[in-house]
Order: sequence, then C-alpha cells, then structure tokens
Amino acid sequence: MLTIRQNLVETIKGGNPDRFVKQYEFMHMIFEAAFPMQGIPGKPGLSSTDGWGVAWSFPEGQIGPFPLHDDEHRLLQDITQWKEVVKAPPIPDGDAWKPAVDHANAVDRKEEFVTAMVAPGVFERVHHMMGMEDALVAFYEEPEIMHELIAYITSYELDYAKKVIEMIQPDALFHHDDWGSAINSFLSPDMFNEFIVPAYKKIYGFYKENGVEVVVHHSDSYAANLVPHMIEMGIDIWQGAVPTNDIADLMKKYGDKITIMGGIESAKVDLPDWTPESVGAEVEKACNAYGKGAYIPCLTMGGPDSIYPGVYAEASKQIDIQSQIFF
Repeated sequence: MLTIRQNLVETIKGGNPDRFVKQYEFMHMIFEAAFPMQGIPGKPGLSSTDGWGVAWSFPEGQIGPFPLHDDEHRLLQDITQWKEVVKAPPIPDGDAWKPAVDHANAVDRKEEFVTAMVAPGVFERVHHMMGMEDALVAFYEEPEIMHELIAYITSYELDYAKKVIEMIQPDALFHHDDWGSAINSFLSPDMFNEFIVPAYKKIYGFYKENGVEVVVHHSDSYAANLVPHMIEMGIDIWQGAVPTNDIADLMKKYGDKITIMGGIESAKVDLPDWTPESVGAEVEKACNAYGKGAYIPCLTMGGPDSIYPGVYAEASKQIDIQSQIFF
C-alpha cells in the first residue's frame, strides 16, 4: 500500500495510485505559520482588523467572516491614494515562529507534505481593501495604479515566502484566492492574464525554486476559463472546483498538467440536516462522474473542515467506500 504522500504523487503525475486521494489528507497544514491570516476573526460574533487595516466582521448565524466596505470602514476609499493608505504588515520574526517550527519538525515528511498556507490571495487583498465593485471598476479605469497595488501585494507575499521557507521548509503550498462566482470568473481571461498571472508566476515560481514540490490553489468557483493560466502560473492542483465547471472535460484536456480537487459541492452537503446518506450520494456522484485520473474527490470548502460538525469526516469515509469500488 502506498503512503499518503506516494499516493498523491502517483495521482498528480498520472501514475498508478492505489486509492483515491482523500481530500486534504496529504497536506499537513502548519497553521501556526499562517501569519498572513492574522486579524481575521475565526468565530461568529467577532469583529476585528487585520494587519493591513481591513475591518472584518463575523456575524452570528453566518458561515464565515467578510470585510466591511461601508463608508465608515472601507480601508481604501480612493484607489489613486493607495500609497498613502495601504501599508503591509511586518513579517514576524524570531520566537514568533517557534510553534510553527516545532510543528513542522514533528511531521513525518515521508508520509505527508509539510504545508504552508496563505490567505487571502492577491486578488482578494485588492477587493478586501476597497470592495468588489470598486475593485473591478479600478481594473478598467485605473489599470496602471492597479498594477502598482498588485506589485506591492506581491512583494509582501514574496517576503513572507522567503521567511516561511527559511523557517519550516514546506513541501507544499496551499494558497487561497477566489477568482469567480459559481457561474463565471470575476475577470475575463485576458484581464486575468494581464493583472493576476504575472504576480502568481513570481510567487509560485519562487516557492518551487526553493523546495516546494506541490502548489495547491483554492478557488471554490467557476474558473474553467482560467485553467490554462493556472497551469502557466505553476499550479499543480486546483482545489475547490465546483460542479458548474465541466470537470470531466477539464481532466480530458489538461489532466496531464493539472489535477482537479473538489467536485463535491459543500453547499449541497455541508448543511445542518446532513446525513451519511446525503453525503454519500454526492461523493458517489462525483466519483462516478470523474473517476480515476487527475481528480481528487473533496468538499469544495477551502480547508480540511466543514461548517457543520461531522460532514468532512463523513465525506472521507464515503471516499474510502468509493476507493474500494474503483480500485
């Protein structure tokens, strides 16, 4: 039987896996190193400000936090003034990294990939500062300034990359940046290529030049029209692909270059009244639709968890059942 790590490699390299990769099992997240996420509230009922100065709220009864963009809280009111307003937070040093280092050193790297996590991503940083509508308008009305802001965010990401590589030597990177809704990408492929691709070629290129073997990018959205650009960026696994993407077609066209991780839509199974049968039905549907190959069955949620307790674990159990059938 292959180790978890070996099975992942066989899957993404078009080899001979002996079972489905089971969701996030191959990524051992070192959350203690996820400093770019500092300041984002993690529980309902909390409000806070992140290191960039973006105000956040996690209302009771909601499934996650989101930045505040009313006139009182919106960080960047005028894109032309970004240099006066936007200040990247310092990258922690010294003893702040000890919990992450200790955690990484305790991982069996023969079995799992020590994984660094970065969130929010480049595009998300932009609209978190100014709101989605203002951000999308700025791509059209102030392209030169938007290039400058993205370059500044990219520089911060590279500074963090240098430090996290120095401290924990990650084998994999799990990077968030939502690039679309359920039905389309937020930017056209041409605009995405102009503004976003160059940033990620630098970021993902740096990680791979410095020992990171697998880049996993999360975007729980439609992004089929961006897959060629994902490949150009150096993404090995696209996590979060919702079924509105033609996943089978993407595997046929690009399966030798990128692996699709998702297909089990969290919105359909991660519900307060979930049952093993309801989760099992969606897992079976996804595995039958996409089968073996460049596919990792997984909830589309951007992390190894679920909103409602037990859903993630049940999905993993159901994937084991499908492995017995398919392999």
